[in-house]
Amino acid sequence: MTESMTWHLYLIRCGDGSLYTGIALDVDRRFAEHRQKGPAGAKYLRGRGPLTIVFRKNIGPRSLALRVELKVKKLPKHQKEKLITDDHRLDSLIERLQRAVAPTPPTGHNAKPVTGQSL
Repeated sequence: MTESMTWHLYLIRCGDGSLYTGIALDVDRRFAEHRQKGPAGAKYLRGRGPLTIVFRKNIGPRSLALRVELKVKKLPKHQKEKLITDDHRLDSLIERLQRAVAPTPPTGHNAKPVTGQSL
C-alpha cells in the first residue's frame, strides 16, 4: 500500500450507542471484517452489535488519516455526534493538521533563494 492511496475515516455506531472510530482504504471491506467473528475485526466491537456505519469521509494519505483518526478518537461522544451531522468540523480539523506539517519557506538573513539559483 502506498502513501498516495486515499484513506477514509469512518464511525460505526454499536448496539449500545457507543461510537467506534477507524480508518481504512476500503470501508465496506473493513466493516465486513468487523462484523465477522474472529481476529480480523476490532476487539472493541465484539458483542456490541448490531453495527451500523454512520459516517465516512475521504481523508487522503495514510499519514494524515492516522492523525485525524487519533484526534477524533480523543473527542468526547457528543462532539463525534456533531461530526456525523456536520462534517465541516472535520474539514477544518484536516486543514489544521495539513498546515501543521506543511513545510514553511525559510526566512531571515540565512534564507536560501527558493528559485534554486545561487547568488
